Amino acid sequence: MIIWISSYPKSGNTWVRALLSSYFYSKDGNFHFDLLEHIKEFPKHSDYLNEISVYKNLAEIAKEWIPAQRKLNLKHNNSTFFLKTHSTICNVEGSHFTNKENSLGAIYVVRDPRNVILSLSNHFDLSIEKSLEMICNKKQIITNPTKENRYIGFTVLSDWQNHYRTWKNCKLVEVKIVKYEDLILSPKNTFIGILNFINKFMQVDIDEDRIKNVLMSTEFSKLQQSENKYGFKESSNMSGFNKKFFNLGPKNNWKNLLKKEIKEKIENHFKEEMKELGYL
Repeated sequence: MIIWISSYPKSGNTWVRALLSSYFYSKDGNFHFDLLEHIKEFPKHSDYLNEISVYKNLAEIAKEWIPAQRKLNLKHNNSTFFLKTHSTICNVEGSHFTNKENSLGAIYVVRDPRNVILSLSNHFDLSIEKSLEMICNKKQIITNPTKENRYIGFTVLSDWQNHYRTWKNCKLVEVKIVKYEDLILSPKNTFIGILNFINKFMQVDIDEDRIKNVLMSTEFSKLQQSENKYGFKESSNMSGFNKKFFNLGPKNNWKNLLKKEIKEKIENHFKEEMKELGYL
């Protein structure tokens, strides 16, 4: 059964995946990039969807979301496992993103949209203005083309507000909201909180030594060093050159980098949610 790790793009999803994959799938809690293979992205990395969805439209692919998750559960012998997603909890012409028969819970990672927009701009090689359009677009969809430009899946993203709301208000599964900023300010306590949440669905032993190794090996500077040395296949390749995935991290501060008019547009557009989360 699936425990989702969900977020709007560039909100800390990969960091949480790194924490969980090193804790559950390494010998001693020390992280390396190969461990991320244990937590695939859905629908992007679903073998079943990749095989059948070429040239199909969103409504046709959406019909296969539940069957694909059913196949993944069978593959894992109906044991508990993690999946990453950037999808909203959505319904496309009667086809739901997930259901109670396939999912147990979700960890939703949220980040101040004023910093999200800066990371989006770097990752997708977009202007700040284009990134603002993206984060405010309720109809935003991410496509997953192959090298032959054959589309193998669609991620229904929507805007930052709707993305957060659909997961926060999800009635299908229990959802734990994790703020990116809490991971920065109090990584150990925040991570233990995540482990305690997972313990509701599967037995988790709280191992202090393993936690120490996990936190040390997933520090942002360590991830940056590993990407610089070995590369990271999840980084973008836009405009013919590689954009660093681990770019600024905690140094990505809207107060120093965002123009006043863009900041005000974000705050006005997402005022209610930002107040609710303590960003305003």
